[in-house]
Amino acid sequence: MHVVLAGGGTAGHIEPALALADALRRQDPSVGVTALGTERGLETRLVPERGYELALIPAVPLPRKPTPELITVPGRLRGTVKAAEDVLERTKADCVIGFGGYVALPAYLAAKRRGVPIVVHEANARPGLANKIGARYTKFVAVSTPDSKLRHARYVGIPLRRSIATLDRAAVRPEARAAFGLDAVPPTLLVSGGSQGARRLNEVIEAVAPVLQRSGVQVLHAVGPKNDLPTPDNMPGMPPYVPVPYVDRMDLAYAAADMMLCRAGAMTVAELSAVGLPAAYVPLPIGNGEQRLNAQPLVKAGGGVIVDDADLTPKWVRDNVLPVLTDPARLLAMSRAATEFGRPDADELLVGMVHEAVAARQS
Repeated sequence: MHVVLAGGGTAGHIEPALALADALRRQDPSVGVTALGTERGLETRLVPERGYELALIPAVPLPRKPTPELITVPGRLRGTVKAAEDVLERTKADCVIGFGGYVALPAYLAAKRRGVPIVVHEANARPGLANKIGARYTKFVAVSTPDSKLRHARYVGIPLRRSIATLDRAAVRPEARAAFGLDAVPPTLLVSGGSQGARRLNEVIEAVAPVLQRSGVQVLHAVGPKNDLPTPDNMPGMPPYVPVPYVDRMDLAYAAADMMLCRAGAMTVAELSAVGLPAAYVPLPIGNGEQRLNAQPLVKAGGGVIVDDADLTPKWVRDNVLPVLTDPARLLAMSRAATEFGRPDADELLVGMVHEAVAARQS
């Protein structure tokens, strides 16, 4: 079997695709995998690093909402769809699995033309245009939230890296805290605004860190590689404040932490629920509101709290995050709620859907 993955552009599209590829290969090492991408996406680095073939096609940005620009898309797509068809023909693809982004729509159109089975995976609570169209061409549609309105939606979750999906936070915690220079015992807040950081989160945490430290809480703060690194004022006898430019082992960061302050991207929400880490979610204030929708089901289940970006202040952290971190019973309850919401087996469930789609074509 050979599959073509279409999920380029951002890590939120690429990481689930690569997690699926890993799961397919674990089950059957002979499975062929080709990832579609564009020369401007993160896939040019991430896909080869994981050992999979990358086939580049032209990028055709899609409007997120119906606009006059939408009528120009078919003309701009022709060459891209032909390039995707060429990849399907060359690889003799048995299935196309799309994860959204620039390359998903041409992949769906190419697969429909050639009669190749399609599987759609939507990570966000509010689906993008490409996956809305893709869901019209197949009954095999996997979603990350149980209340998705996407056509033919089946609640699967988001495929995650095995280092995250199988993480035992309690067992790894001593190693993790030592790796980051944290103390072994104090409650720990992990802060990250994503791979590039978030200025709002950085400013608030830098301001409130001394208050947290005086209350017995230590902080691991990933500020983002392009942001200025704060100079911590770690007084003797107080838990440390540890700012770092970037964390390349999020499994260790999750294991070190008791709670996280973060944005509410679909991957972040899925990872935190899978590992049972409570969080204070600060949805990105721009876009179509999808980050708030991503976090709401988990928050409703009791696995986190949510705050608008404009309302995030040092006082809010002091009044809403600190009481959780200093209450072991509340931390445990929130952790259990997050774990119950998590889907660490999403990769295997999606593998099953792929085989189901291929078998349906052959029957």
